Amino acid sequence: MSERQDEANALLEAYILNFLAKLQAQSSDDSDSDQDDTLSASSSSDSSSDDPVEEGILLALESLYSTRYQVKRRDIPKTDQNIELLLGDYKQNHPENFRSYLRMSPACFDTLVTTIQYHPIFLNDSNNSQMPVERQVAIALCRFGHYGNAVSTMKVALWAGVGYGTVKNATVRVMTAVCDARFRAMTMPWPDATQIESAKAWVEANSCFAWRDGWLMVDGTLIPLFRRPAEYGTSFFDRKSNYSMNVQLISTPDLRIIDYGVGLPGSQHDATAWNKTRLPHEHQELLSGEEFVWADSAYPLKKWCQSPYKECVLYCIAWCSSVVSLKICNTTITFLESVSAASTVLAF
Repeated sequence: MSERQDEANALLEAYILNFLAKLQAQSSDDSDSDQDDTLSASSSSDSSSDDPVEEGILLALESLYSTRYQVKRRDIPKTDQNIELLLGDYKQNHPENFRSYLRMSPACFDTLVTTIQYHPIFLNDSNNSQMPVERQVAIALCRFGHYGNAVSTMKVALWAGVGYGTVKNATVRVMTAVCDARFRAMTMPWPDATQIESAKAWVEANSCFAWRDGWLMVDGTLIPLFRRPAEYGTSFFDRKSNYSMNVQLISTPDLRIIDYGVGLPGSQHDATAWNKTRLPHEHQELLSGEEFVWADSAYPLKKWCQSPYKECVLYCIAWCSSVVSLKICNTTITFLESVSAASTVLAF
């Protein structure tokens, strides 16, 4: 809460207390008739307009909100040469410096700007147009690529030569455009038949023919946060004793990301976070035949999601009489053959 609001609340509290005191004084006066009560109330209302305390409070409130700022404004010297240097010389001649600021290559940056520059969030009906989308994206990426004091509004504003509010507005606009469903569909379309067959060929060449239908891979990662979030902060505390967000990535063997899931706190299990992505709900439409997704042991074992068996429990070991090691597709797999059961327990 600002100092102005604190002062306004104090004045309003004083006004209410003064009004209650006047009501109490009126109620203490005994009246002999209804007419006397009416005259008393009338005289009281007439005198309230001349109450010096009430007038003083109202004048103080008027003075408090008569100007936008309570203290004299001072100009802060700024320059936009830093961001011009970044988007000019560094982008053209020193891509490594450009990448150190924005955490992506110049080509990827240009593609991102081209993709979102016509989003409605960057258009307005004001006579004062927004700054170029290229600069807004640079400001947002600079914040995303750093942490701590370096990502503060003041530091980024002084570096880019813009106002503090401009930094916040640019960040919100870029995030709005990036989180739009149209952007997601445009940048991460589902692979076509040619791309799927290429992925299957890679799997077959690096494993065996029986596994070629597993052309997708899913895994989760934790994105550490600089500090504990203000809202529901405890839910972001993960198993590694950090505050983080759970991110699910689904990719092809050539590491091309085709789907993702973000927004859940780090305490969420990968299997729970994965249910927020597209594939678990639309696998019948997206996968055909015997196609499946490779996953680790944190994910559920389904016909269309192959994860390794969990570790064998002790009572299963008691049933086993022999251990046979085989090598299939360059992967050592241990089969525990049960004497009394026809089932096989697979342990990695």
